[in-house]
Parts: sequence; C-alpha cells; structure tokens
Amino acid sequence: MKSVILFIILSLYTTSSFAGKTRCKPLLEKLQNIQAKQRSGYTAKQGASLQNRADKIREQWWRCENSSQYSQQTKKKVTKKKVNAQVKTSKKNNKSLKILKPFATSKAIIVQSRFKGKKQQAWLNFYEKPEKCKKMKTTKIFAFCMENKLKQQERFIQLYHQ
Repeated sequence: MKSVILFIILSLYTTSSFAGKTRCKPLLEKLQNIQAKQRSGYTAKQGASLQNRADKIREQWWRCENSSQYSQQTKKKVTKKKVNAQVKTSKKNNKSLKILKPFATSKAIIVQSRFKGKKQQAWLNFYEKPEKCKKMKTTKIFAFCMENKLKQQERFIQLYHQ
C-alpha cells in the first residue's frame, strides 16, 4: 500500500515538473534565437534592442521555470510613465554607444618605442621580421612573432652596449 502511494506521488511530481519544462520551452527557444543573433554582427542600435529583448525574455523564462502557476497572460500592464522612462534610457544608451566608436576622439595618439634616437635607427636596421610574421593568421603565430621580437631585442641590447 505504501509503495503504491509513493509511486503515485512520484508520478505526479515528475509529470508536473516535466509539464513545466515543456510550457517554458518556447521562451527558452526565443532566448536562444536572440542570443544567436547577438553572436552575429550587428549595429550598436540593433545590439541595444537585442539586449533589451533578451533581458525581457530571460526574465519571463526564469519566472516560468521557477513558478508552478506561471502563465504568459499574467503580464503587468505598463503605464505611460514607465514607457517614456524606458524610451529615454534607451536613447541615452544609444547615444553612449555611438560615442564609443573607435577613433571617435580628437585626442592625439602617441606611439612610443622602446628605443630613442640613434639607438632606434640601429634597432630598425638590426630587426629582421620572420616571413610568417608579415601576415599573422593565428594567435599561435602572433605569439611566436612577439617572442621572436623580444628575443631579438634582448640580443640587440647585448650587442649595442658592447
């Protein structure tokens, strides 16, 4: 008798948790689609829009997963004040994203080298860039080129002081 009751309780528990997972699956799929779009190229405005959509759907999905009584019809009504506040913040966010474009500054770019004057010219004459370092295609080659340059700099310093 006890085993029958235990079996019934377990079967009810597993079916309700399984039903909850299937009920929330469309939200999870929407979230995964948005995340796939985020991994591809997009403009700053599209990126902000995708992030807002992902945040909303992630919140809905999380509530669905953690609530046994969740339904998609139980969304809160949004007042005009909240909508206007959201529009203002999204406009501010878009402006700040536009400012972050590369080289959108009028400040001078300062490039400093390790050596100065005659020593710099001697270094430039001494340094021999390996052929595979002229067009680096992988990070492994890039690492090799940096190590090679550092070794050549150490050797140059030893020879230049003699």
